[in-house]
Amino acid sequence: MRLLLDTHVLIWWWTDRSLLPDTIDQMIESGADRIFVSSVNAWEIATKARLGKLPQLLPYLDRYEAAVLDADFKPLNLTMAHGLRAGAYDAPHRDPFDRMLAAQAELEGLTLLTRDPAFAAFPCQTLWHQPMLSEKRLTYRS
Repeated sequence: MRLLLDTHVLIWWWTDRSLLPDTIDQMIESGADRIFVSSVNAWEIATKARLGKLPQLLPYLDRYEAAVLDADFKPLNLTMAHGLRAGAYDAPHRDPFDRMLAAQAELEGLTLLTRDPAFAAFPCQTLWHQPMLSEKRLTYRS
């Protein structure tokens, strides 16, 4: 299975793997050659770090691309087709980062690894394992 990481999954994998269920951590660890990280993740992390929402990630910004490649993740850049698809979604969810990730997952035939229920509004494949949201909050820890 080819997976696209949602931004919170990438952040947790880099900074606090205890936030990931063991099955997800192992899936990422063992499938690194089939794990994609989007330029959208970089955009979201840089934006939120600049706004002070993710100050713990400032050190990653200078070596972001190297960290992605060191983990054997595959970079996935945005295309015009991704932008057009993200803009065309009829879904009420307005987060531009999520819309772009959903478009990339859909158009590239990737399964989006996320625990964000908002992706149910999009026609992309998603995957997540227990525990559910009630057990662990969806947050960017600082």
